[in-house]
Amino acid sequence: MSRTTKLNTENSIKTCFHCGEKCEQERILYDEKTFCCTGCKLVYEVLSENDLCNYYDLATAPGESQRHLAGRDDRFDYLKDGDVIRKLLDFQNARESHITFFIPLIHCASCIWLLENLHKLHDGVVSGRVDFLRKKVQVKFDHHKVTLRDLVLLLSRIGYEPSISLSDMEQKTVRVTDRRLIYKLAVAGFCFGNMMFFSLPEYFSEAELLGEGFKGLFNYLNVLLALPVFFYSASDYYRSAWYALKNKVVNMDVPIVLGIIALFFFSLYEIFLVGNEGYMDTLGGLLFFLLLGKLYQQKTYDTLSFDRDYKSYFPIAVTKLAQEREEVVPVTKLEVGDRIRIRNEELIPADSILIEGKAHIDYSFVTGEEVPVAKRPGEVIYAGGRQKGEALTLTVQKSPSQGYLTGLWNNKAFEKEKVHSLETLANRISGKFTFTILAIALAGLVYWGVNDLAYGVKVFASVLIIACPCALAMSTPFTLGNTLRIFGAGKFYLKNAQVIERLAQIDTVVFDKTGTLTDPARASVSYEGEPLTDVTKSIVKSLVSKSIHPLSNRINAWLEGIAEASVSEVEEIKGKGLKGVYANQEFRLGSAAFCGVDPLSSMVEGNQVYLAVEGTKLGVFVIQSGLRQGIEETVKAISKDRVVHFLSGDKDHERENLHRKFGGEIVMNFDQSPAQKLAYLRSLEAEGHKALMVGDGLNDAGALKEAHVGVALTARATGFTPASDGIMDADTIVQLPDFLAFAKVSRQIVKASFGLSFAYNVVGVSFAVQGLVSPVFCAILMPLSSISVVLFTTLATNYLAYKKGIKHNIF
Repeated sequence: MSRTTKLNTENSIKTCFHCGEKCEQERILYDEKTFCCTGCKLVYEVLSENDLCNYYDLATAPGESQRHLAGRDDRFDYLKDGDVIRKLLDFQNARESHITFFIPLIHCASCIWLLENLHKLHDGVVSGRVDFLRKKVQVKFDHHKVTLRDLVLLLSRIGYEPSISLSDMEQKTVRVTDRRLIYKLAVAGFCFGNMMFFSLPEYFSEAELLGEGFKGLFNYLNVLLALPVFFYSASDYYRSAWYALKNKVVNMDVPIVLGIIALFFFSLYEIFLVGNEGYMDTLGGLLFFLLLGKLYQQKTYDTLSFDRDYKSYFPIAVTKLAQEREEVVPVTKLEVGDRIRIRNEELIPADSILIEGKAHIDYSFVTGEEVPVAKRPGEVIYAGGRQKGEALTLTVQKSPSQGYLTGLWNNKAFEKEKVHSLETLANRISGKFTFTILAIALAGLVYWGVNDLAYGVKVFASVLIIACPCALAMSTPFTLGNTLRIFGAGKFYLKNAQVIERLAQIDTVVFDKTGTLTDPARASVSYEGEPLTDVTKSIVKSLVSKSIHPLSNRINAWLEGIAEASVSEVEEIKGKGLKGVYANQEFRLGSAAFCGVDPLSSMVEGNQVYLAVEGTKLGVFVIQSGLRQGIEETVKAISKDRVVHFLSGDKDHERENLHRKFGGEIVMNFDQSPAQKLAYLRSLEAEGHKALMVGDGLNDAGALKEAHVGVALTARATGFTPASDGIMDADTIVQLPDFLAFAKVSRQIVKASFGLSFAYNVVGVSFAVQGLVSPVFCAILMPLSSISVVLFTTLATNYLAYKKGIKHNIF
């Protein structure tokens, strides 16, 4: 027997269980629930069959109406085209594809829950991850089990059709304002204005000029106007409070809901049983100003997110080939069709087609798993991959997106263990704060209500409304978000706000030497050994041009103007050197042990890079390290209140010179392999130190990941590790002491804003508990407190950054 019945709606109009709209044209009964159309019923059926009806438990009528959506499935047939698929996908390997959809209909917790449980609707979906602020969802799916067309069709059938525009796909999506919030604000504003009009006689002595009938009529009209305010405009607060209580927590909306309910029902009691005017106008004003504050807060958070998206991405650069000449350009200047060169360990900044070279692509930046994938000429290589091996020549197929690469940098696979932060502290305080306020409000109700119940209810509602911990919750993200922007303007790019808190805890700083303390551009190169022929120079040039190691870069610059030889099977061994085959002979360039030759005397100062062919030593490049300008003062400033360590893969021939320049208290360790650097950082952490590791991101990848904070220093940000917490422009390292000091200042600003919020609440509650302020006045003060915190944190961070020289102007 069918569970579906279609009824005429002339006699009774109900709301749809799925979308909440009125069933005006038709009403469909299914499974003892009412739906406005077959589309809404179909969505419910799909969720019910897959045991996903928890969707409706998280929010009442969370879906969007399906009545006006196009029903033709063939409108997605263009997603069968291979070229279209390649343009839309973020990533694809032999099994798995990744795509990011913009879904404007995402609006509540139910939407997030359902879209992150898509794998329960289709076994071809691997996972879904929602970015609520940007209305985006990244879906990973097995393209052997579900096609892109079928995936989009699935999203459409459950009411979340993506907005797909091939022509605009590279442009940033304009954030859509929450229409429901606007509607609720409009309803509250309309009703509040009219209730104030009907309540005017109560505020003037002329009230007695009106007959009792008019007075009673106005009170009843206020009740009618209060109904949409109470049941519709306040619905988000009810949902939030109910969801919190279901999860056995008390959020900041719980006391607000109690205040709203107290005002409404006490006003009904006053109007219908006692014959007084009640507080319906107060209730209307309360909801209007609460929603106005909520809209302000939403807009401010959107602005913060927008600013983070555009200003804190890393300055990735790439080697562009123009008429066989190399040119390093920012990735933003790359265009479709440009040819680029990607060396060993470099990041691929845009979806490209392989033209030349043997590609072994490590997609750990995308998937979190370090399993190199072989690619042949003509195949697509996706942005975010890292080459392992010889240099590649690629043609850019898709405009690069720094927003996408920044998103990959925030991959969960590279997140460090979460620690107690200011944000979690704020949340803990907010919870205890709410219980305290509830106790104070109840005490005020009992104390004043014994003699005057109306006055007691007024006190009860005022305390609950004025003592909202919104300002407390906003202080941390706004302070740290502003600090992120300031650091980004100073060419110090951090992964997220949590890194700032970890920077403030640093007590130990570990520097890699080569390429970090030293500047390849300030180094001098000399060669000792058999004279270099033009052919040998060409072979060396070919080897070093395929590496981004600082020593390789210096030799490459020394051989400027030399043409490259056709060296095959070029491979770079981390921490050891380069090898390649020319004329059936293996050439090696690197450490003495790697080349299988005897090293020079330890008395020779400088980095030694040996050249050997088939195990026979040809000579050695001696590179006298040139320290970065200002680095000595930088290290000395840091060592005043922190322990400084140097780690280097080189021999210790420069130990005495470094001690002489930096001081004898520096802890120095030489001849360190990448594994030994990792173990060294791990031992520091085990001893309880909070270590900052500053390295070039090549041989230091493990150490950067293991450190409390890992910062990759680079002039060309194509070689950093995704496990790093920050990227610093090489010329900015002299400001590292200022950045560390300002991270501590940021924490102090957050704590000061906590104090400001508490002071506001103490003063506000002290007035409210005496009944000296009305609930409407409290509703006005609540968003003002949030504004005051935002202004304080913004002005304080900008001013102190300006005073410390990190920022060049206050605004």
